[in-house]
Amino acid sequence: MAGISAQSLTDFEVIVVNDGSTDRSADVLERWQREDARLRIVNCVHRGLVSALNTGIELCGAPLVARMDADDIVPPTRLEKQVKMFTNDPDLSVVGSLVETIPRSDVREGLLVYEEWLNSLVHHEEITMEIFIESPIAHPSAMVRRQDLVELNGYRDCGWPEDYDLWLRYFLRGGRFAKVEEVLLYWREHPHRLTRTDGRYSVENFLRAKAHFLIAGPLADRDTLFLWGAGKTGRRLSKHLIRGGKTPLMVVDIDQKKIGSTLRGRPIIAPDSLEEHWRQAQRPFLVIAVASRGARGLIRRHLASTTLVEGTDFLFAA
Repeated sequence: MAGISAQSLTDFEVIVVNDGSTDRSADVLERWQREDARLRIVNCVHRGLVSALNTGIELCGAPLVARMDADDIVPPTRLEKQVKMFTNDPDLSVVGSLVETIPRSDVREGLLVYEEWLNSLVHHEEITMEIFIESPIAHPSAMVRRQDLVELNGYRDCGWPEDYDLWLRYFLRGGRFAKVEEVLLYWREHPHRLTRTDGRYSVENFLRAKAHFLIAGPLADRDTLFLWGAGKTGRRLSKHLIRGGKTPLMVVDIDQKKIGSTLRGRPIIAPDSLEEHWRQAQRPFLVIAVASRGARGLIRRHLASTTLVEGTDFLFAA
């Protein structure tokens, strides 16, 4: 809270939605409110994160809304630098930042890998090119235009992560993303985070979200689907794609033991055979679902020797 009060940009209001907390949060908030009149407290019965987020949005009066969790830390320039980016580019819809997870002693290897990937995506083209791999904007780092959020009907509970759902809806809408290329969020890691405890953030539900938005977006005007990945991730994603009406024509894999067999009734082919089948297909698209570390680089190098163009002909979904 001290980081918010000390912001270099001073013209803002803080809407704090106290979603039925049972600790001493209400007392802390009341003390802070006595010291800083910009704080507005909304005490609610516990209804969950999505409801709390939408309650906060309804009460926001400014054209820009910044998202933050209670236990994260921000430097004094966060709001100023994000507002400046919106001012300089009126076409932007979402502005995030680089992040650092804290305390470093509690951050596991998987989260460090995610942080590195997250911080490698700064510009719109980078963010949208990899938006089906994982959530490309750290939710507590985000600033958005309130009107855009209202037009998207705010947050939804679809049984998968509410922030990823929002970014994918922005993507389908043609919204533009960017990040301030500085760490403006120190993101606290602890075992009680919703991403650790809530089933909506499971791998399976991420895959459900990816399949839903792939079908609604990149695959909507394509007649033929190729899927790269006959391993665990490819099998799980293919299940949701098929349920949504998009059955792969063929599955690509490098495993010689799998080539020549089938996945969910579809033939598994070698990467070198892909382009031949691609030329015979009607309006094809390739979804790549291989989660092995380092696989994206290898697959990109292979596809660079073909006529397929990332973003136009194929996207990574793992």
